[in-house]
Formats: sequence, C-alpha cells, structure tokens
Amino acid sequence: MKYLLSVCLALACLCSISAADTVAVGQPMPKISKLIPGAKVPNTSGKVVLVDFWASWCGPCKKSFPVLNDLQNKYGSKGLVVIGVSVDENADDFNKFATKNKAAFSLVHDAAHKAAAAFSPPTMPTSYIIDRKGVVRHIHKGFKGSKTAAEYVAEIEALLAAK
Repeated sequence: MKYLLSVCLALACLCSISAADTVAVGQPMPKISKLIPGAKVPNTSGKVVLVDFWASWCGPCKKSFPVLNDLQNKYGSKGLVVIGVSVDENADDFNKFATKNKAAFSLVHDAAHKAAAAFSPPTMPTSYIIDRKGVVRHIHKGFKGSKTAAEYVAEIEALLAAK
C-alpha cells in the first residue's frame, strides 16, 4: 500500500506539470542548488553534467546506478559531474536506496519536488545531459540497459571533447 501511494503521489506531481514547463534540448539547465536549498550540489560551472531523476521504487533506476557510477568514475576527472535527484517523498526511502546502491556521484533529495517541477521528467528514471555552457543537449526517458549506457558514453565523450 505504501508503495502504491508513493507511486500515485509521484505520478500526480509529474502529471500536474504542463508540457510548456518541461525542460527541453537547447534550454539552459535549471539551477538545482536554488531549487533544493541546502542540497550539497557540486560545482557544475564549465563541466559536462548528467542529472538523473530517480525514485527508490523504480526498478530501472536500480539498474542505472552501476552505469552512473562507472560514468562518474571514468569521466569525473575529465570534467563530468553526475547528480542523482531522488523524488522520494520519504527521507527513509531515499536513505535506504542511497545506502544500498552506494553512489559514486552526488545525490540530492527532492522531497518537495521543486527540481522535478522545474525539469518535469516524464518517467523514472529520466536523465538530462548538459554541455559545459549549461545547455541541455540530450534527454533520456527511462533506462534501457546497455543501449542507454552506450548512448551516455557517446554523448558524454562528444561533449567532453568539445571546447
């Protein structure tokens, strides 16, 4: 029942946002640090950024974490910053998932859904890849295993190579 309630609340939040408010390719990345005051967000200035919206109840989110860890470990020293944004309302759910999945990248808890409202992810997970100038260049709806992982690598490598 708790799971069903969480899913319904998250979907209601995501569905209440109009399509006009959706972050799209070519738009600037909203400032997560302003949307979630007090969140420990790394400096993204001049970096390639992957912002991944996830939830503890999301099966594909669990599968994406090892890939996101690999990306951060492989490309972090080259200018990539991965930020995972949880839309879980319950802090315990966020903390349990974070502890179990041991992220090598920064995690923030968006319990009030302010970042989710600004980005308007259509599904969990949804990832936004942002260039060094802060512009959204790629959006991935869902996580499809090795196919998505290969797309991440190609897109990140191209953005890191661009000066």
